[in-house]
Formats: sequence, C-alpha cells, structure tokens
Amino acid sequence: QVQLVESGGGLVQAGGSLRLSCAASGRTFSGYAMGWFRLAPGKEREFVANINWSFGYTYYADSVKGRFSISRDNAKNMVYLQMNSLKPEDTAVYYCAARLVRNSVWESWGQGTQVTVSS
Repeated sequence: QVQLVESGGGLVQAGGSLRLSCAASGRTFSGYAMGWFRLAPGKEREFVANINWSFGYTYYADSVKGRFSISRDNAKNMVYLQMNSLKPEDTAVYYCAARLVRNSVWESWGQGTQVTVSS
C-alpha cells in the first residue's frame, strides 16, 4: 500500500518561495512516476509537474515552467517541489501522487498541503 504524506505548505507573499515535500512509503518506486497536482477553490484539479522515479525525467505544466522544480531523493524516498516567484494564482491545495509509468491513472494520492500566496 503506497502512502504519500505532503508537508511544507504555508502562507507566503507574492514573489516568495516554498518547498513542498512528499514522503513516499509502502513499496519501492522503481518504475513509478511521481507527480504534483493542485486544486484551487472553484477550479478543477490541475497537473503541476511529474518526475520519473528511476531516470529523473521531468515534465511541467506551462503555468509553472521556469518557476517550479520537481526533484526526488531516491535514498530517502522523498519527492520535492521547489516553488519560486510565487503568484497569488498559485494558491491551492497541493497533492502528491504516484502511478506506474506504464499506467495513465494516478493511483495513489496524499492528503494535500495548503499553499496560500498573498498579493
């Protein structure tokens, strides 16, 4: 059973930075992709970024490209989302997710962490 626990959210002023962490457990993650999504009030869940656990390939939504960076620490089973140049529109609950690379469905989700960016 995969477990994902996010941390690192908070309140930050526009232009500031935050680093989100996701502690992953329950299995080895070779062959998995790890992702970050966000859900803002009144909006649909939005893909933010993902990373291939084994090879480190990354992919970003256009809305965060150049500002956010996803990384992982295989030894610690951690996934990170470094968020720089934050904007009020980045305000959302951020979720960590996991899926097998060969699957299209994100099968495991964390409980989320709130990020609020004030103007």
